[in-house]
Amino acid sequence: MVLVLGDQLSPVLAALTHADKDRDIVVMAEVTVEAEYVPHHPKKIALVLTAMRKFAARLADEGWTVAYTRLDDPENEGSIPGELLRRAQEAGASDVLVTTPGEWRLIKALRASPLEVHFLADDRFVASRADFEAWASGRKQLRMEYFYREMRRKTDLMMDGDQPAGGKWNYDVDNRKAPPKGLNPPEPPQFPPDQVTQEVLDLVEARFGENFGNLRPFWFATDAQQAEMALDHFITHALPNFGDYQDAMVSGQQFLYHAVISSYLNIGLLDPLTVCQRVEAAWRDGAVPINAAEGFIRQIIGWREFVRGIYFLQGPDYVTRNALGHDRALPALYWGAETRMSCLSQAVEQTREEAYAHHIQRLMVTGNFALLAGIDPEEVHEWYLAVYADAFEWVEAPNTVGMSQFADGGVVGSKPYISSGAYINRMSDYCKSCAYSVAAKTGNDACPFNLLYWHFLDRHKLRFETNPRMGNMYRTWGRMDPDKRALILAEAEQFLGRMSAGEVV
Repeated sequence: MVLVLGDQLSPVLAALTHADKDRDIVVMAEVTVEAEYVPHHPKKIALVLTAMRKFAARLADEGWTVAYTRLDDPENEGSIPGELLRRAQEAGASDVLVTTPGEWRLIKALRASPLEVHFLADDRFVASRADFEAWASGRKQLRMEYFYREMRRKTDLMMDGDQPAGGKWNYDVDNRKAPPKGLNPPEPPQFPPDQVTQEVLDLVEARFGENFGNLRPFWFATDAQQAEMALDHFITHALPNFGDYQDAMVSGQQFLYHAVISSYLNIGLLDPLTVCQRVEAAWRDGAVPINAAEGFIRQIIGWREFVRGIYFLQGPDYVTRNALGHDRALPALYWGAETRMSCLSQAVEQTREEAYAHHIQRLMVTGNFALLAGIDPEEVHEWYLAVYADAFEWVEAPNTVGMSQFADGGVVGSKPYISSGAYINRMSDYCKSCAYSVAAKTGNDACPFNLLYWHFLDRHKLRFETNPRMGNMYRTWGRMDPDKRALILAEAEQFLGRMSAGEVV
């Protein structure tokens, strides 16, 4: 049997390329365990199930024997190992080929199966797990920038001989422009539901209609051809401005110049190296500036590959780490409860509507607030895993536990990603419509990010005051009048108390 999972919808999947089409049986199954281990956004469930059904049909058209189980099949065993056992009994098979899953949870479940499961490396990535382990071996710190340079050399992307194109590895300094008035970004292409998609939407609505998130309108690409169309549209219409405004946030503009293809990459509808080669070609043709092409390619062969390496290197307990000892419960505002904070309200509402928010909304709004407020990082991790269509644990956990929440103690980043309201005000227009004043440092109208920023630094002073990247912050805090510091801390505590009590904040 050849197991194909819902995030492995690639014709070049190792389990398929190592199998015999004339002899082996492809097993695919929509199962309750995978749909419910966190309360996934309905759009995410619909995307994966629709893409699975279409990929199974493609395999059958190509001559594979496919044993496919739908979620509402009365014989469905409810789990991947259970379905493998059922299919093994039907077919008289005892061995399973599987491309190693991207979650320790599922790897553990398959290892416990009484069947003989043969795990194959997932070679859809530039760096294998062995490659990353070799790179990481002996290093005191694991930093993406140096790993990224190795990936550039390995792939020859944006290289001129042995030197980076343009003379620099990284053009990020050019990618932090605040949004000007009158931005008119293109909408990503939308794909009206066909019959297959409509059947899945009806099923998801009946089974998961109470989950956080709007199922309809549903517009995602659900097969490789549609995903390629989405990529084409991005390269032509959005990539030229992607670099300049990739960190910007604008009210009512949910996608700006972002590609919105991470979901398609993460379930296998697009090949990451091919995507990067297309972007490089657009730059070499003069259609996009170097900062846009390099910044986009860095996100894929740099950051995406790096966090996968971290996830597998750190092991199954990574998602439970809590280096800062944060234990506050995730507040209801993350599930759409009323809040007076415009930035959080808009980021969460967009997440509810689209199962999508871009990286700065995730890192510097929802993630920044959770870190400043001392929220339990495992609860934060489970929220991100649930609400975003592109969230699979290998990519989500290091971004959340590591980069966003610093719960891994510095494995991913050298310092916590925290900011006061000033950063959000500089990179967005959210503060203009907020009930709080981003300019107010204390008082009833003070931006909560301003209060919580100093509260975080004060409570973690012993850990971070000697961090060379945080020295200026602590010197500023130390120069404040003692009475002002006391007032800030008292008001921060009052805010956190009200939030934890369920009051609207």
